[in-house]
Amino acid sequence: MPDSRPRRPDDNAPDSADAATTDPAPALVLSGARLADGRAVDVRLGGSRIEAVGTAGSLTSRGPRIDLRGYLLLPAPAEPHAHGDTALTADADGPGPASHRSEDIQRRATEAALLQLGHGATALRAHVRIGDVQGLAALEAVLQARRALRGLADLTAVAVPRLLTGVAGAEGLALLRDAVKMGAAVVGGCPDLDPDPTGYTAAVLEVAAEHGCPVDLHTDGDDPARLARLAAMAGGLRPGVALGPCAGLAHLPLETAGRAADQLAAAGITVVCLPQGGCTGSERRTTAPVRLLRSAGVRVAAGSGALRDTANPVGRGDPLEAAYLLASQHGLRPEHAYAMVSTTARAALGLPDVRVEAGFPAELLAVRGERLSAALSLAYSRIVIHRGRVVARTSAVREYCDSEPDPAAGPDLPRQGRPDSGGGPGS
Repeated sequence: MPDSRPRRPDDNAPDSADAATTDPAPALVLSGARLADGRAVDVRLGGSRIEAVGTAGSLTSRGPRIDLRGYLLLPAPAEPHAHGDTALTADADGPGPASHRSEDIQRRATEAALLQLGHGATALRAHVRIGDVQGLAALEAVLQARRALRGLADLTAVAVPRLLTGVAGAEGLALLRDAVKMGAAVVGGCPDLDPDPTGYTAAVLEVAAEHGCPVDLHTDGDDPARLARLAAMAGGLRPGVALGPCAGLAHLPLETAGRAADQLAAAGITVVCLPQGGCTGSERRTTAPVRLLRSAGVRVAAGSGALRDTANPVGRGDPLEAAYLLASQHGLRPEHAYAMVSTTARAALGLPDVRVEAGFPAELLAVRGERLSAALSLAYSRIVIHRGRVVARTSAVREYCDSEPDPAAGPDLPRQGRPDSGGGPGS
């Protein structure tokens, strides 16, 4: 689809999510879509906003229409925890390590973002390592990918230094400040890998306060005392603090984990879990105790983590799969599981809320299916809308071999689609 090709970088173009990327286009009407509450509606999009929502067949427009009969229309997912610089490195050709050239990192980061966009994520946060021999090269490459994706998806970068304390950490601290000036929108890192985790956290929070940046830290979360100190240090920081993947919390005694959850909730810290697997540098293959955290009042979002890199060579980067796993393995209701990859994930990224109502951002995902539980189970065909226009489309067709009907065997085998759904052969 021509609209889904990345654009050439344009350093002079605005980066704001609300900035206009094209001239005003005719209103787009999504007709006959089904909402999660069961209503069949028409939705008219104007610019980057939802203009109107009415009963099916009630809205008219001189512009284009998309027939969404047979589709469920949802707020688009967001990806709160990706790794743009290491994505797809498990697919590297040859026996050696993947290339660290800037152009190769940019290509992989762009391709990874497009894969996740195809799944429905119209906003992504990528953690990018800085320092060591690469300096800021990987960050620069991911920021170039961000510019190439403008108009298709909103990609933000988290600067992740290795060390921030002691003599060795002085360079990392300077690089972190330079990274923010270069365009990193979030500061982060992994305190667990620094000789002084508390000092590392203090340094990140100091830079965040200087520049008014959000904080997003990697931690396993298996040290209750360290979590308590972090919560005390970060409590009330604006525009906010996120931690992930916190899989170690699931291995603590229930009472200890409960106290840690209460402290995180009191500090207003968001936890980003990774149901599809770990991320770079993580040995845990479990997921944070989602139900415990939610019951304590912690805002919990779900991300994808590694995408086909050495930490998880089979990562899919699919937010609907993350929601499916939350429902099937953690016992969440489908609507709560989906909210963790959409509404809550957007809130974790500091993005405005999305509802299928007039006035809200036109960030939408149409998935073939009649109810949310079915969409999470078999979400093959998808239409992704970003800023009021279709930016990705996936159409899946399943066919069965023909067989001669046997009158003695009863009714014919069922075929795809239902007569009243208006759907075609796509699944």
